[in-house]
Amino acid sequence: MGGCFSDMEGGKQAAGGMREAATGIEKQNDAVDFFYKTQGFHQLFTRVQLSLSASNLLDRDIASKSDPMVVVFEKKRDGQLEELGRTEVILNCLNPEWIQEITVAFHFEIVQLLEFQVYDIDTKYRSVPTKTLKLQDQEFLGMATCTLSEIVTKPSRRLTLRLQNKSRNGGLRNLGAITVHAEETVASRSVVEMVLRCSRLDNKDIFSKSDPFLRISRMVESGGYVPICKTEVINDNLNPKWDPVFLSAHKFGSKDNPLLIECFDFNSSGDHVLIGKMQKSVTELEMLYREKTGANFVIPSTRQRQEKVLKGQLFVDQYCEKEQFSFIDYVSNGFELNFMVAVDFTASNGNPQHSDSLHYIDAYGRLNPYQKAIMEVGEVIQFYDSDRRFPAWGFGGKIPDGTVSHCFNLNGSPGGSEVAGVEGIMDAYGSALRSVTLSGPTLFGPVINMAAQMAAQSPSSLNNTKYYVLLIITDGVVTDLQETMNALVKASDLPLSVLIVGVGNADFTSMEVLDADNGRQLHSSTGRVATRDIVQFVSMREIQSGQISVVQALLEELPEQFLFFMRNRDIKPQPLPPHFPQASTSTVQ
Repeated sequence: MGGCFSDMEGGKQAAGGMREAATGIEKQNDAVDFFYKTQGFHQLFTRVQLSLSASNLLDRDIASKSDPMVVVFEKKRDGQLEELGRTEVILNCLNPEWIQEITVAFHFEIVQLLEFQVYDIDTKYRSVPTKTLKLQDQEFLGMATCTLSEIVTKPSRRLTLRLQNKSRNGGLRNLGAITVHAEETVASRSVVEMVLRCSRLDNKDIFSKSDPFLRISRMVESGGYVPICKTEVINDNLNPKWDPVFLSAHKFGSKDNPLLIECFDFNSSGDHVLIGKMQKSVTELEMLYREKTGANFVIPSTRQRQEKVLKGQLFVDQYCEKEQFSFIDYVSNGFELNFMVAVDFTASNGNPQHSDSLHYIDAYGRLNPYQKAIMEVGEVIQFYDSDRRFPAWGFGGKIPDGTVSHCFNLNGSPGGSEVAGVEGIMDAYGSALRSVTLSGPTLFGPVINMAAQMAAQSPSSLNNTKYYVLLIITDGVVTDLQETMNALVKASDLPLSVLIVGVGNADFTSMEVLDADNGRQLHSSTGRVATRDIVQFVSMREIQSGQISVVQALLEELPEQFLFFMRNRDIKPQPLPPHFPQASTSTVQ
């Protein structure tokens, strides 16, 4: 879920961002797991999800309260910290309960040391996605460490830790505490989708109406509640109707388990006012839908510890249960990913004859940045492409006939663009460097349109079992930004994703604009809005510095994009017939 932002509008959005909530996709990346397992890495582990809350945090802000976020790390044997995930940012709150859970693979045979770092997110980063925030630019609030086994072996699976400073002591100042609750994930394809609305809510504002939102929490074994869902805020409305909410079965467990539903009036100070609450199970919510009746909110009363029944009611306008298949359900039942590659031949890469060029071919066999990208990326994309034949193009180069082409066959053949495997891409790239002159400008539009043309032919063949992925390797200086956005918006309706790999030390800001991780959808020049995010940008600079693995980086968003397309079109995996040839996988010894 981690698409939450640290600005006011972000604070009013549904926790975790609407895109991921709408697909029911968890942060566990089964595409990565599947890749490693089929390469022979079969470790025994179970997945647990960590829910986080904190109390009495330091207030670092002057005119308001801290805006806290937690980053969870695992300390490796070499002492290095590997980031496992980040929560959303909660505005103006010293006692936060984060909804974004962190998924961890619990290995029974390994001592896994976890480190929890809490930060106050500076207001100048209000429009920045949490996953791209630079931690050194944020205010450090405290940290705590424990082993994962310390949490999961507690009877309540809940552990409260005192926050310390970076010298690992609390000093004389109380930095507050962080509480971690662990629950084993339960595999389930069942998802409940509901449209909720309220009527006649109490008004908690003086000069306007309340700005209501709902928070849904599940009861845990220890008797407390953990938030699992939050709607967006609807401004100035006592009869709100929210966007659909999606509850996966592993979040609420049994349909008869009690859920706490709270309605709050949003305040920018972070002191949200409780309008009313109720306890309902999913079964009872379904009954409200079927009987077309509402349920009254209650509020604690000071008299005789009773609850006061309010006139405000909750209604369930829509209710349906869906079976949602995983990425692995599709790729293990005949669905194929077809990869295409496009290489940047623009002059901004530098003269290939000079050693400082990104295209320089070293006489001693040292790989240039493009060759490194092709080789490292190739290991991943070959795995998911069944026939390992890739359409390969170049763009921004002057081809032998003297014209500048923004989409030419990398192999130089007028008859077809396909090459065989990573070796074929490397050979075609080397050959093209000898016959193509670097030119410009940098236009992504033509290669995206070519890929879209191939993807557009997919729905009419093989029962919609093909999904296309265009890999663009570039130095990052894009010229036709609006034309590129036009092409991406048009392609967003097709079974296509675009992975952009940046090489060199250029400013990749324009690439990050195309990757809609900030929650802002792409718009074409005619005002058309992209139906989904189809772009993932990866910097080879970060991969080679060891910050992220190439597998994790490339596959971070692809399953989500793939599933969003399949689910929105109600395309389901079908079991393969007995005679269907299964792809063989080799095991690493």
